[in-house]
Amino acid sequence: MGNTMVIVLFTTIGTVLSCSMAAYAFSRLRWPDRGLIFSLLLATMMIPAQVTMIPVYILFSKIHWVDTFLPLIVPAFFGNAFFVFLLRQFFLTIPEELLEAARLDGAGEWRVFWQVVLPLSKPALLTVMIFTVLRAWNDFMGPLIYISSEKKRTLALGLAHLHGVQGTEWGC
Repeated sequence: MGNTMVIVLFTTIGTVLSCSMAAYAFSRLRWPDRGLIFSLLLATMMIPAQVTMIPVYILFSKIHWVDTFLPLIVPAFFGNAFFVFLLRQFFLTIPEELLEAARLDGAGEWRVFWQVVLPLSKPALLTVMIFTVLRAWNDFMGPLIYISSEKKRTLALGLAHLHGVQGTEWGC
C-alpha cells in the first residue's frame, strides 16, 4: 500500500504541475508555431501505448531505472496530452481582463499563473487530480513491466499475486 501511495502522490503532483504549465503556455502565451505544436501534442493521443511500450522499456533499462519507481513517476512530469487539452480549454474561459489587470499591477507571467489562473481553475485541476489518482492507483501494466522485486510491488500487483497464489479453482 505504501508503494502505491508514493507512486500516486508523485504522479499526481507531476501531472498537475506539468499539464497546468503547458496548458497556460498554449492558452495565454503568444509564441511562434503554437498552433502547430499543440496539434502535434493532440496527435500523440492517437498513438496506442502498446506501440511505445518496448522502446520505452529499452530506454528505461539502459538508464537502469528498471525495478525502481522512476519509470512510473518521472513520465508524469512531462505532461499528458488529454489533461493539457482539458486545462487549456478551461484556461481559455478565464477572462483576459483579469490577467491584464494583474499585469498592470506589476505581476509577471509566473505570478499571473500562480496567483490568478490556478486559484480560478480549482474545478479543472481537481478533475485532473481525480483522473490521475485513479489511473495511478489502478495501474497494473506499468508496475508489471518495470517492477520485479517483491518489496516494490504495488497494490494492484500484490492483489494479482495473492489471487494467483490463493485462488480457488471452481471446477465445472
